[in-house]
Amino acid sequence: MSSGRVLGLADVTGSAAARLEVPGFEDRLDLAPVEHVIVVLIDGLGLISLIEHQDAAPFLSAHLTHRLRTVFPSTTPAGLGTLGTGLAPGAHGLIAATFEVPETGTVLAPLHWGLSPTPQAAQPEPTIFERAARAGVQVTSIGPAKYEQSGLTRAVLRGAQYQGAEDAASRVQRVSALRGVNRKLTYVYWPDLDKLGHTYGAGSAQWVAGLRVVDDLVMHVAAVAGASTSIIVTSDHGMVTCTETVHVEREPSLMSGVRLIAGEPRVRHVYCHPGAQSDVLSAWSSQLAGRATVLSRQELIDSGMLGSVEWDYIERIGDVVAVATGTTALSSDVDGRVSALVGQHGSTTDAEMLIPAVVIQNY
Repeated sequence: MSSGRVLGLADVTGSAAARLEVPGFEDRLDLAPVEHVIVVLIDGLGLISLIEHQDAAPFLSAHLTHRLRTVFPSTTPAGLGTLGTGLAPGAHGLIAATFEVPETGTVLAPLHWGLSPTPQAAQPEPTIFERAARAGVQVTSIGPAKYEQSGLTRAVLRGAQYQGAEDAASRVQRVSALRGVNRKLTYVYWPDLDKLGHTYGAGSAQWVAGLRVVDDLVMHVAAVAGASTSIIVTSDHGMVTCTETVHVEREPSLMSGVRLIAGEPRVRHVYCHPGAQSDVLSAWSSQLAGRATVLSRQELIDSGMLGSVEWDYIERIGDVVAVATGTTALSSDVDGRVSALVGQHGSTTDAEMLIPAVVIQNY
């Protein structure tokens, strides 16, 4: 595994685009000179969990090439936003699992997109898929059919021809059918491991069984991909098993001055009533000492954790943001089902932030 500087999600699709001669990108993964690059995104596959359970994934482990760092927050909308656009969350605007969109007065949950705002309005920047297609690359996205018209797909992964595939075998068949056409970029999405981690915990017996399925999937993709192909396997985030819960609505000091709670259990965005930010910041800092790092909106922006934040997206950030530490979950009534899950992600621990880049080169 490379010991050089830690790369990120933008380097995955950026390297793929560069290798396929799409202008404006740099190949930082040192891909071979190939005609087809396949990016396989395994939702929820943290690097630390992969290394700890490498016996369940011998093929992935044998080809582990780079240690990557995902974006903050370490959650799917932000991560896929960066994978799809090459931009940090502060620039593509999907700054949390859920957040307020001030111009519409609504809370946007990108994984369950409603009618407002439209995906194009929420994330207007061109995607890497769109840029590749304009450069003459055949771009294909393979995943569950239900995601073809999802808001998140249309916001950050638009530009590819979508092909529905419901299981591992059908994904392999889709990849096999793409052989023989020059200059191709293919994206394959596998959400099942993340679901197992949320329900049972990363490293659980059920999760390890799911990792074996992933290893088999990637091995078969590599077998059918054909010559002049590079396959990059990565993830959007890792996961922690939470052992302590703070239910924010049950702590009166945490709710005084609070207008709205958003985010997710590992990163809460707190929107305050006018004039209440200072008091809310103080209360959350005191009450969550040792269990969360609590920042004002401006402190979060100044930290650079979101990258450079575009002016239009500043007020999407909570007036106060609580980033859970250790294995604490900040549960809330606004997302009771999500808050009840065993496995969580979004924060800055290595278990959540470090992700693999497995590179298999057929040439």
